[in-house]
Amino acid sequence: MNRRLFLTTTLATSALRPLFAANPAAVAAEQAHTEIWRRFIDAHGIMIDFTDLEGNVSLPTPEECREGKPNALGWWSPIENGAMFNGLFMDAAILRWKRTQSDDDAAKARKLMEGLLMLNSISEVKGFVGRGVSTDGRSHYAMGSNDQTMPWYLGLWRYWESGLATPAEKQRITQHLVETTEEVMRLGWKMPAEPPFGTRGSFEGFHFEEVARKLFVMKLLHRVTAEEKWRTLYHTELDLRGGETGESKRQICRTGMKFWYSHRHNWTSCAAVGALRGLWELESDPALKAIYREGLIATAHLAAESLPLALQFDNADTSYFEMNWRVMNAEWKPQTTEQEAQALAQVQMKMFRQLAPRRGKETAFVREPSAAAWNVMLCPDTDVLKQHGAEVQKLIAHFDYRKLYYSQFFWVEAAWERCLLEKLATP
Repeated sequence: MNRRLFLTTTLATSALRPLFAANPAAVAAEQAHTEIWRRFIDAHGIMIDFTDLEGNVSLPTPEECREGKPNALGWWSPIENGAMFNGLFMDAAILRWKRTQSDDDAAKARKLMEGLLMLNSISEVKGFVGRGVSTDGRSHYAMGSNDQTMPWYLGLWRYWESGLATPAEKQRITQHLVETTEEVMRLGWKMPAEPPFGTRGSFEGFHFEEVARKLFVMKLLHRVTAEEKWRTLYHTELDLRGGETGESKRQICRTGMKFWYSHRHNWTSCAAVGALRGLWELESDPALKAIYREGLIATAHLAAESLPLALQFDNADTSYFEMNWRVMNAEWKPQTTEQEAQALAQVQMKMFRQLAPRRGKETAFVREPSAAAWNVMLCPDTDVLKQHGAEVQKLIAHFDYRKLYYSQFFWVEAAWERCLLEKLATP
């Protein structure tokens, strides 16, 4: 090798060395961040469910939203989960901003916050939290849900506490939180929906998910208002007993996440896990804080069982994804009750699953383990995080996010930021 070739080769190798030495999870997490903001955040700062690989999507029209097409729940449409995904993704946005202190990351977190407030401002029905908006920036489906509303609370809380919120923003957020909660309480802790549906979903009950959500809302309202009534309600709620076991709500929190309506459902349980983490962060009583910690430890171990699902996803898979969600309108019929809308949506899903086999692969092997990774990383126990941290990073590094049609990998960015926060990895 002559001297010139030797020097050229040596310099090129030196320049590439940082790239080769980088943690694969760090590279993948940055790719995930880029893809979310390139393709999945709409003009109003609201995350949509799916796009093609270039970021193209056909949103429901105002007329389709009014008629409930493909169904009045908005299930399987591109604007199915805006409040849920925005609220949960805020954890990643705030942690990233705290790490980078960049104006760009601050603007992104603020955009998500404005999207959340918008979803609470698009209806004449007080306390309504919408899923997303149509082409006109306001039209929407008539029903939200407890799964949409709880993350809405979580996202606004994260922003309120972040140090990024201005006094005026904190005041606006508090007003939205109070007005929504007062209406949810008036309805017996049910989520407001538009006519003819009335309500959909509840925070009332004795499953872990209901218990953690309701307690967190009470604790949060005391935090942002300092009103004694919320503290009194919270402490009374802790000792209520019911459900199949007759346990108190504080005991239910101690056992953590449980799967009850299917074999595993990290992706819908994660809002309650986020609520339990919030309770742990907000609680000052050592005994209660220890209870919440135990629940988060139990949750992390259960969630970790779903992490290996990620490795079943083949990044080279070319299964067909049907972008034209309107094919489901072939099954459409008018709906006047929540039950009618849900029954229709289930029929449509069976048909759509056959037309779009790619959807099932992403939901089973991307969405579920990605949500599980976040559930693991919400645990405050260092030993538990060390036990599962390497597998979480392996999951993050596994996916090629440029080839995913659904935004439902967004949890990996928060999981990664928490790996950095807990010093389990370096950028």
